[in-house]
Amino acid sequence: MSKILYKSAEEIELIRASAQLVSRTHAEIAKVIGPGVTTIELDRLAETFIRDNGGIPTFLNYGGFPYSLCISLNDQVVHGFPGKYILKEGDLVSVDCGATLNGFVGDSAYTFAIGEVSEEIKKLMRVTKECLDLGVAKAVIGMRTGDIGYAVQEHAEKNGFGVVKELVGHGVGVKLHEKPEVPNYGKRGAGIKLEEGMVIAIEPMINAGRAGVKFWEDGWTVSTIDKKPSAHYEHTVAIGKGKPDILSTFEYVENVLKEKNNN
Repeated sequence: MSKILYKSAEEIELIRASAQLVSRTHAEIAKVIGPGVTTIELDRLAETFIRDNGGIPTFLNYGGFPYSLCISLNDQVVHGFPGKYILKEGDLVSVDCGATLNGFVGDSAYTFAIGEVSEEIKKLMRVTKECLDLGVAKAVIGMRTGDIGYAVQEHAEKNGFGVVKELVGHGVGVKLHEKPEVPNYGKRGAGIKLEEGMVIAIEPMINAGRAGVKFWEDGWTVSTIDKKPSAHYEHTVAIGKGKPDILSTFEYVENVLKEKNNN
């Protein structure tokens, strides 16, 4: 059984640099995402941007995954394949990205609305992001993974949404997936104790309808069982003293989206 890989302060700064590259990649995607764009175009743009900035797309060939981004559309939860699909008004698109820089990994996901989306989708996006914020707030020394999971689950279910249980957050930094697992559900005070030097990916996957999912025959794509939309946001977070140290950021992507909306 693999052990938790604790990081030094210097290593956390290297992971921060990788996570910031992922965050800037999301901003590049935000510049071009919209009706008429194919999802494979977004994948190529991300790979080029990561490589131009000295990084390696972590997802590409990871366990045989053939792309640089996971792009999950509408009722797809995670691990969707980029392809010839042309985005259209009303689509919901979750983009998950990883970058390796100087041997360290950053991981972050963001969900985009294409044009005008339904009120249900707007609420789903807002609540899922709130779930992430509530989970991240628990990423401090002395808390437990169950405290993170409880915060996410309680907020999602209070709003009538389903919490995906088959897929979880995880340790990250040296490798893409490390110990411990970080579920989006749980009991307060239960699970692995959070300690200094731990870096985790917190990633609520929240469904507009039922919590159940189905796994596709491609071996990767996961979608909702009732075909209702799903949203996914993720940060790379170092466990902090008194408050979490969020290594990735949505600031870049949201500045781009704000600018686009104002034009």
